[in-house]
Amino acid sequence: MTSPLLDRFLRYVRLDTQADETSSSVPSTEKQLVLSRMLAEECRAMGCVDVSLSPAGVVMATVPATVPHHVPTTAWVAHVDTSPEFNSSHVKPVIHANYQGEKLVLPGDPSRVLDPDVFPELRTVIGHTLITTDGTTLLGADDKAGVAAIMEAAAQLLANRSLQHGPIRLCFTCDEEIGRGTDHLDLGELGAIAAYTLDGGGQGEIDLETFSADQAVVTVRGINTHPSIGKDSMVNAVRILSAFLARLPTATLSPETTDGRAGFIHPYHVEGGVAEASARLILRDFETAALDEQAKLLEAIAAPLRAEHPRARIEIQIRRQYRNMREGLAKEPRAVSCAVAAYRALGVEPKLGIIRGGTDGSLLTEKGLPTPNLSTGQHNPHSPLEWASLDEMEAAARVLVQLAQEWAKAGSAAD
Repeated sequence: MTSPLLDRFLRYVRLDTQADETSSSVPSTEKQLVLSRMLAEECRAMGCVDVSLSPAGVVMATVPATVPHHVPTTAWVAHVDTSPEFNSSHVKPVIHANYQGEKLVLPGDPSRVLDPDVFPELRTVIGHTLITTDGTTLLGADDKAGVAAIMEAAAQLLANRSLQHGPIRLCFTCDEEIGRGTDHLDLGELGAIAAYTLDGGGQGEIDLETFSADQAVVTVRGINTHPSIGKDSMVNAVRILSAFLARLPTATLSPETTDGRAGFIHPYHVEGGVAEASARLILRDFETAALDEQAKLLEAIAAPLRAEHPRARIEIQIRRQYRNMREGLAKEPRAVSCAVAAYRALGVEPKLGIIRGGTDGSLLTEKGLPTPNLSTGQHNPHSPLEWASLDEMEAAARVLVQLAQEWAKAGSAAD
């Protein structure tokens, strides 16, 4: 089977756009620009105006208004990059039409299986067309499902100028997955009063809160000698870092043992050798003050290790990433009310939720642009078991088309 949206999605996911948090270049990987350039060209071809592509890979374009009265400019935002946590090269998407609830064995690695008993969300998409990886890569639905939904909705608005809406800015960013998605985004150039990130899972959700987030890098510097003469001279950074990680809480404060509003400390990357070893960790909580407590806990773990290994150097660096969007959304109440109205107009009662993660919307809201997050049909992000529902992506595009019309009504009422 095929559809315009599916064609877009498959075209995008086959491109490797993985970000690299160890890179200092902008964007962090040159390959992200391949998709950015493609999107700029597609925006021009479909009839968008004011199309731009910045050196940082940020694409902006405008779907012109169709109404004579003033309607505030709003923006739809998605990111082109994929997570650095798993392989993203040579993506081979697999289409499963009319899914009926069976286990899906991924053909590139049969040990990887999407089982409804393990992933109960699969039971909510019976009859849908699903897209998975072949088990050897990420799919990239995070966030190419959002990219595809935005492009499809924009194409529909441009093809049907009888639909009443104000000016809509499309915006595609790079490096969201490594916390730099808005670093080179000019809000003055974007020119919107409110925005929406299309970066949520499932269907029918409006996310009004995200985690607050910091990154911690723990570095241990030891002393390397030949192991044959290591007695009383070697200081093994690998062993010390291992001891540090072993003392992190696991029964609480870990992704494996928390849900809902509970935060965590998550070590996700370790590298090094005897002379130097490091670990990268993410600190997450819905309350920003809790991040300070997590940072203090890391120092409390390091302190006795410094005493036990006085010739080693143990350093902890904390980097601010993003903050909960909760308070910032109050600046423009229509950002939420118009989204709720759009879902209801389509016969869906939206679920107002929270994200145990973050989006570009976290940073945009903090910078003064209220930006809730909407569903796009992506599931199991950052995993070779990632999958997406075409039906839910199509629903996301319908919501955007309706959302544009709800803002036109709100603008008319305001006049």
